[in-house]
This record gives sequence, structure tokens and C-alpha cells, in this order.
Amino acid sequence: MTISKLPGGVSRLEVPRGLQILTVPGLHGSGPAHWQSRWESRYPDWQRIEQHDWSRPSLPLWAERVSEGVSRASRVARHGAVLVAHSFGCLATLRQAVLDPVGIAGALLVAPADPDKFGVAALLPTWRLPFPTIVVASTNDPWMSQRTAFSWGTLWGSELVDAGAAGHINADSGLNDWPQGQALLATLLQRIESDGRVLSLGDGSTTWDMSIEVTQAAPYI
Repeated sequence: MTISKLPGGVSRLEVPRGLQILTVPGLHGSGPAHWQSRWESRYPDWQRIEQHDWSRPSLPLWAERVSEGVSRASRVARHGAVLVAHSFGCLATLRQAVLDPVGIAGALLVAPADPDKFGVAALLPTWRLPFPTIVVASTNDPWMSQRTAFSWGTLWGSELVDAGAAGHINADSGLNDWPQGQALLATLLQRIESDGRVLSLGDGSTTWDMSIEVTQAAPYI
């Protein structure tokens, strides 16, 4: 098991043509101070996977929303979607990878929630995923120990990154725009390009439409 430290930050992230970034927040969504929300403000072309009910951690329902988002992304970006997931959003991303990985070009999995806490471990993959992934975990995350996160990540064939004592790597962690996380995403994008395994999925002629009725909930985690 090889574990890396967080890299230095980047000033501006360039997404390769033909890829769509989708953020996948965790339980209760990501509030305005969360790095996911700040990234969305910084990069307006990025889109968020919205859940019908942010307070209900139903893995099948959440994975269905990921599926819908990936499908939409594949119509506007011919190389598919790069998922930037946090907490329970990581589990939804991974469940969709089990059901249908087509259209997922890669995934940045930040502070995954412990599937045993939600009774969904049997629904997650236990094999190397068919797209590149990076798992980022802290040494003091109350939602899943770093050791457990990295054990899962090893099964998925992920690059493992030690975030230090950053808690759940959320708004409470004081990361602001989290430039180190953007650098990790840049690394993932480079890996996707270098792998050359992304299939062309559409002509990019469709405009993005992610309208959905959402039940808001708080607090954010």
C-alpha cells in the first residue's frame, strides 16, 4: 500500500475538452463554505448532482441520481463525467460504478463515509474499478478511519492520499478553496488523458439540464 501526501495547490484548473466535472456532495449537501460549493462558484461549468432528499441516505436513490447526472454529462461531454465526491456521495458514486460504470471517466473520492455505518458495504465494489480514482482520507475523520478508507481504496485500485488531521475534510476543516484538492483533481485529469481509455459517448450538442425538486436539509457535513 503506497500512501501519498497532499500536493501543493494550483491557481487555476483546466479541464480537458470533452470531460464534464460533476460534484457529488454527502449527507445534507454541501453548504456555501464547503470546498465543493466554492469550487462550483469558481468553475461555473461544473455541475452538482442534486438529491431529492439530502437528509435521507438511501444508497439506491442516491446512486440513481448519480446515474442520471452521468447520463446527462455524457450527452454534453463526449468523454464522460469526472465525479468529485464527498462522504456519502462517495458511496453513491461507487454504487453507480457497480451498476454501470459507462460514462464515468474518473473519480476523486474525498473522505468516504464508512459503509458499515449505513449497512451498505455489500453494495460497494470489492475489485479494481475500470477508471482511475483517488481516495483522500484524514487521520481523524469521525465518519471513517483512514485505515479503513485506504483498505477500501486498495481494493478499488485507487491512489491513496493522506490529508493529515483534517477531520471530515469539509467546511469545518477550514480548507477554503482547498487548492491541494484542486491539484489532486488536476492529477486525476492528467491520468485520464494519459490512460486514453475514455470512450466517446456523444457529440456534445445537448445543453445541460439538471432540474430537480430538492428537499433542503441542514446542518451540512
